[in-house]
Amino acid sequence: MSIAEFIRDNLLTPRLKSHSCLVVYDQAGLYRELCLGMQSENLKAIDVGASGLDGRLNALSLLRQVGKPQSGVEGLIVYVPMAKPLNDEEKQKDPFAIYAACGAVFPDDDGDEFLSICLRAKPDHATVIRKVFAETPAPTFAVIDAIGGGLGWPHLRALLDAQSVRDILYALMAPSASQEKALKGADNWVQEARDLLKVTLGFDLKSKIKAWATISEELWRFCLFSEFAFDLPVSLPSALGNVPKAMPEARSLIEDLCERLRSDLRSRNIYVEHAEAIEKELNLKDACGELDDLGKRDTFPFEERTFLKRAIEALKADDVDRVREIIAKHASSVWLDKAESQSQWGLIEAALRLVAQCGDFDRQLPDYAKSQTSLIDFYVASLREIDRLHREFEQAASDFIDPHGLMSSVVGQARTSYRKLAEKVQAVFMRHLETTGWPPANRLANADVFDRFVAKPLQQAGHRIAYILVDALRYELGVALEHLLSEDGPVTIEAAFAQLPTITIIGMASLLPEAGQQLALRSDGTGLVPTLGDQTVGNVTQRMEAIRKRYGARFTEMRLGDYVMAKDSVAETIELFVLRSVEIDSQLENDPQETLGLLPKTLSRIRAAIHRLRKEGFKEVVIATDHGFYLNAAAEAGDVCSKPTGNWAFNAHDRMLLGQGGGDSSNLVMANERLGVRGDFPMVAMPKSMAPYSRGLLYFHGGASLQEAVVPVLSMRLEGAEPAIRKIKIDLTYRNGAKRITTRTPVVEVMWANDDMFEQDREVEILLEAHKPNGDVVGEPRPGGAVDPATRTISLRPNVRVPVALKMLEEFEGKFTIKALNPNTLVAFNSLTLETDYTV
Repeated sequence: MSIAEFIRDNLLTPRLKSHSCLVVYDQAGLYRELCLGMQSENLKAIDVGASGLDGRLNALSLLRQVGKPQSGVEGLIVYVPMAKPLNDEEKQKDPFAIYAACGAVFPDDDGDEFLSICLRAKPDHATVIRKVFAETPAPTFAVIDAIGGGLGWPHLRALLDAQSVRDILYALMAPSASQEKALKGADNWVQEARDLLKVTLGFDLKSKIKAWATISEELWRFCLFSEFAFDLPVSLPSALGNVPKAMPEARSLIEDLCERLRSDLRSRNIYVEHAEAIEKELNLKDACGELDDLGKRDTFPFEERTFLKRAIEALKADDVDRVREIIAKHASSVWLDKAESQSQWGLIEAALRLVAQCGDFDRQLPDYAKSQTSLIDFYVASLREIDRLHREFEQAASDFIDPHGLMSSVVGQARTSYRKLAEKVQAVFMRHLETTGWPPANRLANADVFDRFVAKPLQQAGHRIAYILVDALRYELGVALEHLLSEDGPVTIEAAFAQLPTITIIGMASLLPEAGQQLALRSDGTGLVPTLGDQTVGNVTQRMEAIRKRYGARFTEMRLGDYVMAKDSVAETIELFVLRSVEIDSQLENDPQETLGLLPKTLSRIRAAIHRLRKEGFKEVVIATDHGFYLNAAAEAGDVCSKPTGNWAFNAHDRMLLGQGGGDSSNLVMANERLGVRGDFPMVAMPKSMAPYSRGLLYFHGGASLQEAVVPVLSMRLEGAEPAIRKIKIDLTYRNGAKRITTRTPVVEVMWANDDMFEQDREVEILLEAHKPNGDVVGEPRPGGAVDPATRTISLRPNVRVPVALKMLEEFEGKFTIKALNPNTLVAFNSLTLETDYTV
């Protein structure tokens, strides 16, 4: 098809059919013969430039006839040999604007430019076309028609079953199995390939070897380096000046081809292997070491540092929109399939969310600072999100290894933003605490949780209830647990207010029967002892005995982890089943930075326990906690509060003192009864800030703050049919079928395969774990992206492949199985067996 035929059939004729009248503006005189040649019995064409005033009058007369049955005129082309008016003022001066208003216009937009038309007409010859236009801005139709000539690449088209130049080039670089076999089985295509590469890319193959592997290797180097060079906003370093690259006119083809190689799942891993090898072969990292701006594309892995630096600089400048823009552009990067890349970008995203949200809440705080009630409501409704974002950031920071200190400023900025907001909120909280006391009036005190949520339901005969006591389940974790459990049935969450001091020995005692009326704190000469009436409840045995004393054989208790793994069922006579979990508190007390990632295990165990409780006939579950906590990751050497003067007999985890004394500018001292504390200690002292009485504490509780003293109570009805377990198909793949991992952070692609048109907007959750043959877990997903930091579950949408980085145990070596598990039942949807190939 000639270029004139293409324009006639694809541009002019469709517009005439739609509008009957078409005005063609043509200052260069390209389309005159084409327009006049379209004239027929029913289609009229007039050159108003050649006809002068008579032409204008004839055109107006013909326009009146268009569409009238008796006239026989079905269409009109008005050819105007002048530039198209671009604005209203020019249109007012143009006598032919009336025809455009009545019909269609050519050219109408950028797609009607002659260059764009030629590229659409001959996509396989885009490079040559661009070169022609660079030399001649308005080439004739004859010049365009001559492009291509007899270059049809018949052997390549037949051998590769490919029609377009783009498809041929793609097949030469990343052939299918059948295409690779065909290329290796013949060499009659080699000369055609040489000619094709010369014409389309300006590439002269250096190798004389007629082997596909050699030609393909050279083509990979040429294409990837060409894209890199085109994207570079400055001149190439002198060390790279002689490396072959494509002619400028081939830029569009090069960029299109490289993008396809990166995005197509069939070639994605091949691209990564070649790009890494070419980067090393050309020593690009060192050669470009002095360049700060490497462009907008990350052809090679080392270029990520440019994007990271830009994101870090924007974050430091508080330009959150710019950071979001950079992250969005990088979201589909091929390098996110590398665990190291996922980790560093995950940390940037976590920092961005935290810093941005701190700024938002800081602006909102004055609106909720007028009373204790409004501040607490603000925290429960939304401000607690800042604690979640900070926890997720610290998880990301603990998982990230930063040998070059690239992220140190990001980490410092995020921590400082959180600490400043936390201190500002704490100042408001303490001001209201001093005047209002604790717990808040007409609100749920933690000491009343058992009587309200457990004792009342147990008055019904045969009503079986599980009471799960989770140490240090602060409010934002309770919200995460609520979201997790909501997948299995209706669950409610309510804010409760912890007993002071917010330490385990006191908090767990406050969750016992009648604690609201009887709990008191006594001194036994060595420390603080909680009592219920005349009964000491200072340890687990004593607390469980207090419940057994009331409910006798109707009661039993067990550690949460033991119950999840137990084979025997709970006796049917048991109506109150207490499950105890201390993992969160004990892990964070030992090493908060290293054990934050273990929190999801506790939440998953709770979910698994509830699934089992439902099967065993329990009607209800109540989940309560003793206290919250504060993460003090930004602690500095002087970050400590001096104790007030006085005789302080008991120190509660360096955050609260009980005894006798006076307050000062750094400490709030109040009478014990105003803080809900009964016992031998008349006064309570606490820091006004979020600092402890000892330096260096990264994790603490014991004092009064929203994070320490506002806690969740969750309740869930288990009556009714158990939720149906959906049968879903999960695909697991690793590096195009590779069976060995060479890194301790392998990236596995996970996909929910689902062709049901009614489920395309739904999501499913799975757990992903790596198990040794004996069942021990040796690898878990890093949080971020589709991986929920609180639960480690992975959210999947239908037919969307999600790269998930697994963090393997450092000491593990050997065969293992990656399992996609149902979060409720831990039944495997699918599995993938791999083996390590690295030295421990």
